[in-house]
This record gives sequence, C-alpha cells and structure tokens, in this order.
Amino acid sequence: MDAILQVENLTKQYAGFRLDHVSFSVPKGTIMGLIGENGAGKSTTISAILDLIHKDDGKVTFWGKELSSSKQLKEDIGVVFDGINFYETLTPAKVGKISSAAYKQWDECLYQNYLKRFQLPADKKIKTLSKGMKMKLCIAAALSHKPKMLILDEATSGLDPVMRDDILDVFLEFVQAEDHSILMSSHITTDLEKVADYITFIHQGKLLFCKTKDELRYHYGIIRCKAATFNQIDKTEVLAYRKDDYQWNVLVADKEKARRNYKNAIVDDATIDDILLLYVKGEKLK
Repeated sequence: MDAILQVENLTKQYAGFRLDHVSFSVPKGTIMGLIGENGAGKSTTISAILDLIHKDDGKVTFWGKELSSSKQLKEDIGVVFDGINFYETLTPAKVGKISSAAYKQWDECLYQNYLKRFQLPADKKIKTLSKGMKMKLCIAAALSHKPKMLILDEATSGLDPVMRDDILDVFLEFVQAEDHSILMSSHITTDLEKVADYITFIHQGKLLFCKTKDELRYHYGIIRCKAATFNQIDKTEVLAYRKDDYQWNVLVADKEKARRNYKNAIVDDATIDDILLLYVKGEKLK
C-alpha cells in the first residue's frame, strides 16, 4: 500500500533523552496509533515530523515530499495537539474567520456543521469553554480545511467517554476516503483498539514494533503460570515477563502455540494496554 507519511531513521538528541532512529510509515486509508509511556518520545516524534523541532538525523516525507518543499502540503495536513491552538479571547466564529484567511481550502459550511455536531457555541469566548469543548473546537478547525492527513497528539484526552466515542466515529468517517490517513498518539489504548489499523510502539526513544492491530489482538497472549511452568517455557518465545505475588505473567507473540504447549497454564488474550504495561514494567530475558 502507498504511504502518505514515511518516517525514516528519525533521531533527536536532548540532554538525558534520545529519539533513536525511529522508522515507520502510514499507508493510505489507515489509522496509525502511536503508543508509549509518558516520556517515551511520542510528542518528540510528532514535533519532528511536523518540522517544529530540528531533526538530528533522518528523513520525513508526505506523499514523497518533505514538508518544507510545498505550501500545499500544509493545507493537506490537519494537526491537533493536546491543548488549545488559539487565543482564548477568540470565539469559535472568529476562529472560522481567521482560518478562512489562512487556508485556501477552508470550508466555512463544513466548519459550521462541525460546530453544530459538536454542540459548540459560536459566540462564546474560548476561555469560557471546558477542556473537552476546546478540544472539539480544535478538531473541527483541523477538519474544516479539508486535509488528507490528520496528525493527532492526545486529541481525545480531554473528552468524556461518550464524546470520545463520537469523535472516534468522525475519525473513522475521515479515513473512509481511501486517500486519507491519521497518525494518532494516545494513552487511551481502548480508543486505538476501536479505530486503529496499525500500532507503532515507542519505548525510551526506540521503536519496539510497528504491527497491525489485528496481529496484536489475535496473536499476542499472556501466559499466567507458576514458577515451575515458567521455567519450562521456551525463552526464545518470551517478549517480556513480570512476576506478581503468586504468578508469572509472560507476554508471547503466539498465544495458540502457548495454549498447545503449556496446558497447565492459563493463556489470556492480550489487550494493547497489557502489551504496553508488560513491555514497560516487565523484564526482558537476556
């Protein structure tokens, strides 16, 4: 599949932190979930992708072109951060006027429809809106200049579960157009389980994996067992493990094989949250 976004060997060094040669791509018509613990490098990755910080190494292209090479690329990319992007003395109506001057592709009718759909008051100052309403405003503005790629950094974090579900439906609608894609950083892994096609996992600045969500959901598993069974497990199959008070929890990439081989153990399905927690808090076999 053709990729809208291609990230190759992205590297950024800070004091005490290094984003280390991260590579992945976002195919057309898909949603890529970007996960990792706080401080893993998700926001640094997104900032570097958008040329908001200087890259020490690596290359980022949209539709095969670097972001700085074309003004049109900035029209075709919608961005939402975890925080308001507008002066809080403005109203949603004024945001629309300013955005119509900033974007050639701005669709005021579409914007008004999103304001109504999200139940946003057009004439109230942004500073009077709740965090969730501010986030909905940013999403409405990002969608209304008709981008083909959305980049979202914790864009659903301020929303209640009902509104998050509504917004996720909007994102799914967006990628129904096969030339549209989304890169979506989120610590709410249940959101990604609903909408993502792929999961990219960054841990301590390094890329751990980039896999389809279905592979993680349908193949990964957690062996829950006593010490005797843990000692029998083929250590080449262990991705990460953690010992609780009474049992061992072992992450494996082939749960059906584990069920066949270790009949004395319970082998549970693994959620994205389970996988993240075991990688981050568990141990690796040396």
